[in-house]
Amino acid sequence: MTERFESPGKDRAGAAKAQRAHRAGAFFAKLFATDLTKSRTRIKLVACVFIAMNGVIAGKLIYFGLHQEQSIGAKRGGDVIAAARPDILDRNGEILATDIKVMSVFAEPRRIIDKDEAVELLTAVLPDVDANDLRKRLGTRKGFIWVKRAVTPKQQQEVYRLGLPGVGFLPENKRVYPNGPIAAHVLGFANLDGVGISGLEKYIDGQGLADLHGAGFSLTPETLAPITTSLDLKATYAVRDELAKGVVKFKAKSGAAVILDVNTGEVIAMASLPDYDPNTPADALDPNHINRVSVGVYEMGSTFKAISIAMALDLGKVNLNTRVDARDSLRYGHFTIHDFHAQHRMLTVPEVFTYSSNIGAARLALMVGVEGHKAFLRKMGQLTRLHTELPETADPLVPKNWGELNTMTIAFGQGLNVSPLQAMMAVGALSNGGILVNPTFLKRSAEDAKRDAPRVVKPETSESLRYLMRLNAEIGSAKMANVQGYFIGGKTGTADKIVHGHYAKDKVFTTFMAIMPADKPKYLILTLMDEPQGLPETGGYRTAAWNSGSVTGKIIERVGPLLGIPPRFELPTQPFPLLAKLGYGMANIPQTGGREH
Repeated sequence: MTERFESPGKDRAGAAKAQRAHRAGAFFAKLFATDLTKSRTRIKLVACVFIAMNGVIAGKLIYFGLHQEQSIGAKRGGDVIAAARPDILDRNGEILATDIKVMSVFAEPRRIIDKDEAVELLTAVLPDVDANDLRKRLGTRKGFIWVKRAVTPKQQQEVYRLGLPGVGFLPENKRVYPNGPIAAHVLGFANLDGVGISGLEKYIDGQGLADLHGAGFSLTPETLAPITTSLDLKATYAVRDELAKGVVKFKAKSGAAVILDVNTGEVIAMASLPDYDPNTPADALDPNHINRVSVGVYEMGSTFKAISIAMALDLGKVNLNTRVDARDSLRYGHFTIHDFHAQHRMLTVPEVFTYSSNIGAARLALMVGVEGHKAFLRKMGQLTRLHTELPETADPLVPKNWGELNTMTIAFGQGLNVSPLQAMMAVGALSNGGILVNPTFLKRSAEDAKRDAPRVVKPETSESLRYLMRLNAEIGSAKMANVQGYFIGGKTGTADKIVHGHYAKDKVFTTFMAIMPADKPKYLILTLMDEPQGLPETGGYRTAAWNSGSVTGKIIERVGPLLGIPPRFELPTQPFPLLAKLGYGMANIPQTGGREH
């Protein structure tokens, strides 16, 4: 039998260990017994807290999913989104300008992690964005910058795939002009922010007709009504096309053409060349692309003789039988007035018109006198700025010290510079029965146009001018535009250009005005050319009949049917009834006339 012996020290250590284990077990047993008695209340409290927190998180997720809240940059970008603008229509409802929705790329510099990488990636996708400029702008502490406005759908997708934090997209409006340069000077253009800069676009802003602050995304067609202009798109295209051909053919520096409704004052068509495409408005900044119809002011040459002769007739200084001394040049001090095709004889008033006599026109103006002449021109709207819907207009250049010599030269179109549209307004009044109707680029009726329009000449005076213009188309300098079947009347104008303060002998500014039809005018057509050149087929002549007159004839042939005036094969037998009572008619005028100038 084997016996096991243990030391007394080991027994004491084991006993102490067992005692400690017993105490610990008793403590934990007591602890767990206490917690278990209180756990139900605590578990309920913790569960409630977790449920509430999960509910808040779930609610936020639902809210964000439904509302898609914009980033800080997008919010800040909202007040610089391009404004909504009304459509601009021609008189027949064709769209001339409209808004389309496009996407633009923005960035929030404070959220960009690696600016150099962002610049490199963005400029690779958007190569027309300047890398140095973008890097500089991303280096600021701004909350929002534009990277590129109005990107293409393909560019949008490529930027999206980059996945750059702090880069996003905003929908905005972009102004587009579907017809390119057609009627560019009338429409003007709007900038990237949707603000009208020129033309009718600027007029729209001035009238409060564009939504410059709401960005237009909540607007309806009823709250942003379209603007209907006076323009006829088809006629405007035809006018510009024929004018462009004429400018090239006669090697002119520039040109312009207008069709004006003499009864309503509506501008039906207008072109000024060189022009620009409002879809690329930077081209409009070229000084050579100005609107020559309302911004340019010129000496209108012999077309002003229509006003001078009407003045003498209306004031009773002459009648159509009066003879005017044109036997010799007219001298005044050191100045001498000549006729382009001098007749060296007494001329009747119709002959003064058809021969385009400078001497005759000057003598008629002297019969009225300086003050009477000034008063008549002021009444005809030639001495003050013309106001239309287009903001771009210019003051006429009026002599500071107006004496007899000024009256003599202004009578035949030299010494007073006016805008072509301003001169058209006066000739329109002489054509429509004597009512001065202010031109407009918005559609309106004849009743509205004449409601507050003043009478400036007698009906008999108006008929006399129509008679003279028709006579000039038959036997005078307007024969080049006498399109068969349209019974037109016309007047040429050729003015030497002023270069460095002196009249140049080899540079001219030519104009031609035609009424259609002459018995009951509906339209007044103006064509002008700056420095046209003589051609072999014109015998080397560069005067108005050969260039501006020829182009006007082409325009009449082309737009007559478009404007509802088909050619007449039977012309009126009694086109001027008031003058017929006084014994005047086409048959009793000698069939002689002026040369084509």
